[in-house]
Amino acid sequence: MKVIICHPTANSNVRAIVTKLAQQEKLYQFHTSIAVFPKSNLELLSRLSLFNPLKRRTFNPILEKYTITHPFNDIARTVFSKLAITYLTKPEVGCFSVEKIYQNLDYNVSTTLKKAKENGVTAVYAYEDGALEIFLQAKKLGLICIYDLPIAYWETGRKLMLEEEQRIPKWAPTLGGGISDSKAKLERKRKELELADVVIGPSSFVIDSLPTWSKDKIKIISPFGSPQNYSDRILSENKRDKPLRVLFVGSMGQRKGLGDLFEAIKQFENTSIELVVLGSLLAPIEFYQSQLSNFKYEAGRSHDEVLKLMRTCDVFCLPSIVEGRALVIQEAMSQGLPIIITPNTGGEDLVIEGETGFLVPIRSPNAIASKLKWFLENRNSLHVMGKKASKHSKNYTWDSYSETIIESLKVILDNHKN
Repeated sequence: MKVIICHPTANSNVRAIVTKLAQQEKLYQFHTSIAVFPKSNLELLSRLSLFNPLKRRTFNPILEKYTITHPFNDIARTVFSKLAITYLTKPEVGCFSVEKIYQNLDYNVSTTLKKAKENGVTAVYAYEDGALEIFLQAKKLGLICIYDLPIAYWETGRKLMLEEEQRIPKWAPTLGGGISDSKAKLERKRKELELADVVIGPSSFVIDSLPTWSKDKIKIISPFGSPQNYSDRILSENKRDKPLRVLFVGSMGQRKGLGDLFEAIKQFENTSIELVVLGSLLAPIEFYQSQLSNFKYEAGRSHDEVLKLMRTCDVFCLPSIVEGRALVIQEAMSQGLPIIITPNTGGEDLVIEGETGFLVPIRSPNAIASKLKWFLENRNSLHVMGKKASKHSKNYTWDSYSETIIESLKVILDNHKN
């Protein structure tokens, strides 16, 4: 088993897989946009305040000898974004759009596959929106195509978002690409799945969202890992004299059910619940304030600062309509927050009902309000539930995430070889 893997930005799930492959000497190459390693020129540059964001692209030193970077498009996108030259970064059509970054990396990696096969590569591992050219070339060479789908398949997501557009029209501008993706982009996604031999998803919600025509694909479910920054904070046994601090973290749109959470909060007196919303604005702040006047907005910040904010809150709520596996849920649990989530967050297994939190249906402000009311009436349970939530989240590690996937792939590739 020898794998070539690519992703332009390499989120936590990508890093877990690629690091484990390297540790097991099953990695041939890792392609990404920008990679920073200790004592490199980029690492020195990242120490300057202007280039501090480069630190987010720091990787495990074990990957240095495997990593090939394709930085131009990503750097250009960052520069033009800062200069507010938006036509160059406009979704899909801008020459430095996110889609173009994925597609350029996809094409560049596809040109390396013939030589990769000559050097023993048996499989390619790519992600949604960045796999088409790789898979087309891999099929010609007889390589196994591994497709990682971090969010529900587009047909399911689009259906749900179009329903949201009709259900709550005023929140439609916050739905984003879920309803505005071009036919060309959606067709590209369809072709990627069609070419895939193996589909990997972080939750049953993702795998269950696949179309029926893909039923013969080999499927692997492996939940994301939790952060290691666990908190043993001590909560007051009785906080009835203070508002219940309810936290929402994520892009501020109806895909994540923020409109439903606002409607739930409206059912309470202003003094009983304090809603804290941390995330990126998808509409002017005035829009959100017109929907709910008494929430506290928190701008984005570093990961450590997000965890710090979580520790000041009592309950985490994410009533998403479409996700893959919202990692922020496990982050909140790790900081001792019980949760209120929907099955569509991909985190249904994180809920031990009444112990780590509660599961509520999508599109149900009344169900959210009912659980918030329960927390208000059972403030003494917050401490115990928070500890159980933190303990339960520790069952999910990045090591087990990557080990599950790689062990499954070994069996698949061995069977293919035989």
